[in-house]
Amino acid sequence: MNIALLGYGRMGQTIEQIAIKRGHQIVLKIDKDDTDYDITKADVAIDFSIPDVAFNNISKCLNNGVPVISGTTGWLDNYDKAVALCKEKNGAFIYASNFSLGVNIFFELNKVLAKMMSNLNQYNISMEEIHHTKKLDAPSGTAISLANDIIGEHGGYDKWELDKANEKTIPIVAKRIEDVPGTHTVTYESEVDTIEIKHTAHNRQGFALGAVIAAEWIVGKKGIFTMNDVLNIG
Repeated sequence: MNIALLGYGRMGQTIEQIAIKRGHQIVLKIDKDDTDYDITKADVAIDFSIPDVAFNNISKCLNNGVPVISGTTGWLDNYDKAVALCKEKNGAFIYASNFSLGVNIFFELNKVLAKMMSNLNQYNISMEEIHHTKKLDAPSGTAISLANDIIGEHGGYDKWELDKANEKTIPIVAKRIEDVPGTHTVTYESEVDTIEIKHTAHNRQGFALGAVIAAEWIVGKKGIFTMNDVLNIG
């Protein structure tokens, strides 16, 4: 399979290593300042770029009939446009805030716990996410997904906010520490006890492997998908 890497930072480089080990070829490596390239060389594109260029990358793929998966966060104001373009062009598209198998299991666990806790008003919910200092957006896309899933399952909350704890608001604390791949914690705290679920990534391998698996899965398909479709969970 011929893969285009849209974004060639640390994640792009890790994806390259795993893709090659799985027998694929990298035919394009596109950095943020590269605009003149032939995306049709690729069977599939993997976008781990930056928020400012992600939508343009995705649009270029969809306009040229190339399936695309994106793990870039911070661009979701344009997500509905990407979905509309994918439908218009009868293309194939996956966005995931996190491609790790473990994180996607964590997403499902988070939803189940939120539903279980929805009638226990004595518990206050808070979240913390920790990432490396080069991560540009805060809170992380994974943290936002977790918070939105809680809101969908727990009637006591209707929004999240960064570093703010208000009534019916889930506070998210975002920390940036050198060389931390990603840690997410969801906490339910009452006067008498604390319930906590946590996912800690030890390296980028899990994110990269999930992205390559998603790229393998999407080739030949049409539509808008999620990692639940790829992993057949949820």
